[in-house]
Formats: sequence, C-alpha cells, structure tokens
Amino acid sequence: MSDQSQLRWHDPAWQKQAHDWIRAEANRNSIQLTGEIEQNHAYAWSTVMRVPSNEGTLFFKATAGETVYEITLTKRMAGWFPDCMPELVAVDTTRGWMLMRDGGEQLRASIRPTQDVRPWAPVITKYAELQIGLAEHVDEILALGIPDHRPAALPALYSQLLTDTPSLMIDQEKGLTSAEFQRLQGLTPRFEQICADLSAYGIPASINHGDFHDGNVLLKNGRITFFDWGDASVTHPFVSLRTFFVSMEIALELEDYAPPTPGMIALRVRYLERWEKFASKEELLKVYFLSKPVASIVKTLAWHNTISRLEGPLREEYAWIVPEVLREFLYHEKRLEG
Repeated sequence: MSDQSQLRWHDPAWQKQAHDWIRAEANRNSIQLTGEIEQNHAYAWSTVMRVPSNEGTLFFKATAGETVYEITLTKRMAGWFPDCMPELVAVDTTRGWMLMRDGGEQLRASIRPTQDVRPWAPVITKYAELQIGLAEHVDEILALGIPDHRPAALPALYSQLLTDTPSLMIDQEKGLTSAEFQRLQGLTPRFEQICADLSAYGIPASINHGDFHDGNVLLKNGRITFFDWGDASVTHPFVSLRTFFVSMEIALELEDYAPPTPGMIALRVRYLERWEKFASKEELLKVYFLSKPVASIVKTLAWHNTISRLEGPLREEYAWIVPEVLREFLYHEKRLEG
C-alpha cells in the first residue's frame, strides 16, 4: 500500500483551496451543489473528486506538476474535437485543475462482467479517427510540453534511460538481471533501426493516450468520451494499441503474451482500416508489429518519468514497473527477429 500521508491531495489546506475553487466555478456557471464533495481517489500523480449538483454529477481533477499539461491539452482537444472529449465547466491551467460534467459509465462496465470485447468496436474506430485528426495539430500539442516520443527522438531517450541504473534495479528482486541489462545495452543500434524502419512507412505522428484502457473511456447515450490524458505523448499512433490490448488481456483473463483472440484480431483490423489512406493492409500489419517494441519503450519512459519523482514507500511501490516493461521490450524485439 502507498503511504497516503505523503500525498498533498490529503492536506486539509490544499483541499480547502480546491473545494473553494469548485464552488466558485460552479457558482460562476450558475450550477448549485447539492451535496458534499467526495474524494474518489488519490494517487501520487493525480486526484479526482465527485461533485453532486443540480445539473448532474460533476468531477474535479487535479494533476501533479510534472503532468500539469494534461489540463491545457484536454482543453485544447475539447475545442478541436468536442464530440469525444470531456465537457469542461472550468479549468485552471496553472494549478492543474479542471471541473467536468459526467461523461457516463466506464466502458469497463460493458466488458468485464461478460468478458465480451465487442463494445470496444465503435470506441477503437473513434479513437483512430481522433488520432488521424490530431496528427494535424502535433506542433501545437508539443508546444504544450507534451513529451516528444516520436521515433526519431526515441533512440537517444533509450540510451539515456539505460544510464539510470538505480531505476533498473539490476540483480534486485523484480529488477533486471545483469544479463538483461547487457542485452538492452547491446540492442541500442537495433532499437535505432527499428525506429527508423517504423518511420519509413510514413504514418504521421499523433497523440498517444498513454493509458488507453477500458477504465478511461466513458459511454453515455451513444457518446464516447476519452479522458485522463496525463500519460499522453506524441509518438507513432500505433503505440496506443499496447495498453488497448493489455486491457483486453486483463478483461479476458489471458496469460501474458497469449495469442490474441478472434475478437481482439477483429478490433485490430477495425483500427488499422482507418489508416489505409497511408499504407496498404499488408504494410499496416507490418507497421503494427514494428510498433510493439517501440510501444514498450514509450511506456517505460512514461513510468520512469513518474517514478523518478517519487520518494520513499511510494517509489518502492511502483519501482518494479520500469524493469518489467523493459523485459516486455526484450520479448517483442526478439519476436521481430523470428
């Protein structure tokens, strides 16, 4: 368990500031609160509060300083694509706060009880269309401070990551073995080539949600809402499929690296179809497999950025994830060879 006492979100002075802001912004928008503000969850990187009102439930989110860009990014994307982004009541981009209307039920509720992945179908289509649309806004997105994880930037970030040996936990419990570390070091030129090969297909860089699972998609009266963009980066768009498929593996209770089910394959086909104006079906499938080891490194970089800022018990709780996702990279790189 985390040492929750370390989290600023539980500081009474901080909570008072947040509650006062929520009430002031609700009042400014002629919304009346009808009950107590409740803190749904709190992690090192963010907290969410539930706010009952006469216009339905509102949700407040505060994000940590290292991902404060999430608020501006969400606001900007809500302007570009209002049909699938959170309906914002108010934002404070300096403090990293936003107040949103209820987007409905999590997609998870449609999938996990029945282990039926078909409800993902319209969602993955919409997500691909969103990525294609956002490809035109990459420069504007990067200007907000979103991490640049485009293939050309990744080899240098990979090399830099391997210099932080404490984060790799070499020869520690759940850490990398010395042999795995040496293999990762030896794969530096190979990873650079994979990134170059991936770029050569000409699929435009776009937004990667970073945590694209069934808990971060909301459904309400046919409307799809993508939220929680704190792990977002600009990279190859197919990188998003990593967590997408991990989410389904969890829902279907599959073993790690189990072959995809027919339903998962159908969803992959549906996603890739939206990219056929950039490449053929055969090429897109090759690009997808090339993107898998790249996706593992992008995910490792995101976790490393978060974990490296933590201290004490909080850091110890999450530290194993960096070596674990690097092992995932080793697996997918080897699969490319076969």
